[in-house]
Amino acid sequence: MSKLNRVGRTYNQNHVPRPYTPNKRRFSIYWTWSYPWEANRDLTELDNRFSTMTEVRRVGWPNFEGSEWDKMNFLQGIAGTLELFHRSTIDFQQIVGEITGQPVAVYQRIDQAGYKLLIDERILVDTDTLMVFGLDHLVSEQEAEKGEIDAIREWLKREGTCLLLAPHHDVGFTSDMQQRQMEYKHHGDELVPRQQRFGQYTRSLMKELEVPVLNQFGLRPAVVQGSNQIAPLTVHKDLDKLGLLNGVTTFNFHLHLPHYALTTEDTKPIHVLATQPI
Repeated sequence: MSKLNRVGRTYNQNHVPRPYTPNKRRFSIYWTWSYPWEANRDLTELDNRFSTMTEVRRVGWPNFEGSEWDKMNFLQGIAGTLELFHRSTIDFQQIVGEITGQPVAVYQRIDQAGYKLLIDERILVDTDTLMVFGLDHLVSEQEAEKGEIDAIREWLKREGTCLLLAPHHDVGFTSDMQQRQMEYKHHGDELVPRQQRFGQYTRSLMKELEVPVLNQFGLRPAVVQGSNQIAPLTVHKDLDKLGLLNGVTTFNFHLHLPHYALTTEDTKPIHVLATQPI
């Protein structure tokens, strides 16, 4: 965090449209949460909330004990943890920006300042690849509006567009306390409560766009025996017509990957390109 940025950081301004350049994709990230709703959660609630930065510091000790993480320099409540998600994409934004010559735009459904931004022409007009990260808790009741569905459908008709829908995990979606505890012991992440259900917004998008997938559980990936390296994927290359997984052998290690369950037996509208041992 102490590394000096090569350019200044900006905040609280409108997006500057990116011009179309052939073969230079324009990426956009859309966080589906209401930042204020998530940040203002009651800390006496055990379930369905993000950790506070204080909890992150305790579990991740001593990784966050430098002065750059203290209350003078970093948010200590749930908002601090939300900012860690934003920080997690910085390297991606930099690499993609260098390759494409286009900055990666980052949007939130409702941002820190309370501004709500639907997925509509304001986002889609200069986006070729839209990455929708489903980190809204189900209890916040985020739903895709009809105008958003219509706008996305129209956008997908444009040549070269790509929509990535990524709802996060759904841990402890049962009233059975023993199963919740079993799931918790399986993934082993002390920062995930016994029930943490994500992705209502992306679920509503997938339903309306007829994507037959449901995010379930939070599954710990297997590792190579005798090491801490994540086990390799089983890639179905015959289905990967676009070569999306060319050169890809593993995911990044994450304690609780969502299981994307198919909700149909019809294999025509959807292809499972890879599976991960757990």
